[in-house]
Formats: sequence, C-alpha cells, structure tokens
Amino acid sequence: MGQVMTLAEAVDRLAEFDSGDTIYAAQPWTEHSPVVIAPEPEAGGLPVEATQRGLAYFLEVDVASGFLEDWKRSQGQPTSPAMCRRLIDYAVNDA
Repeated sequence: MGQVMTLAEAVDRLAEFDSGDTIYAAQPWTEHSPVVIAPEPEAGGLPVEATQRGLAYFLEVDVASGFLEDWKRSQGQPTSPAMCRRLIDYAVNDA
C-alpha cells in the first residue's frame, strides 16, 4: 500500500521514495493536498488506494526529483513551500 501524506510533506521527502513510484494527489493541487506515493499498476491507471481517495496522477517521483534538483541549482536555497508551489506549477503547465 502507498504512503499517505500532504503534497508538501511528499516534496520534502522525495529522496526517501523509490524513483519508480508515482505521486497521486487530490485536486486542486495545493501544499495541503493529500497524496499517495505508490507504484503505477502494471495494467496502467491508478492504484486502488489513489482511486479510493479520489486522487489523480500528479508526477512520477523521479521526474519531480529531477525537476526540483535542476530548479534548486538556479535558486540557491528555496523554502519548502516555494519548492512545492514551483512543482505544482510545473505539473500544471509543463509536465
């Protein structure tokens, strides 16, 4: 079963998760959106725990981690809320 937390908590803990897992979050996406971090089912679609909670695909852990690592290099030491807001913006507009 996937781990349940807020999107802000997930962003702070990205390095702890398997890079092959996916982030599923409640919309509209905010720092406080509940999320599940879980592997994508082999058959595709959403994992059961994400479906049961009404969550939607957000980003893969490796994509989120890579994006934030690149962005942080250009920003110095951004705050956790700033990283979360930037990742949401990326997921909405660029992913």
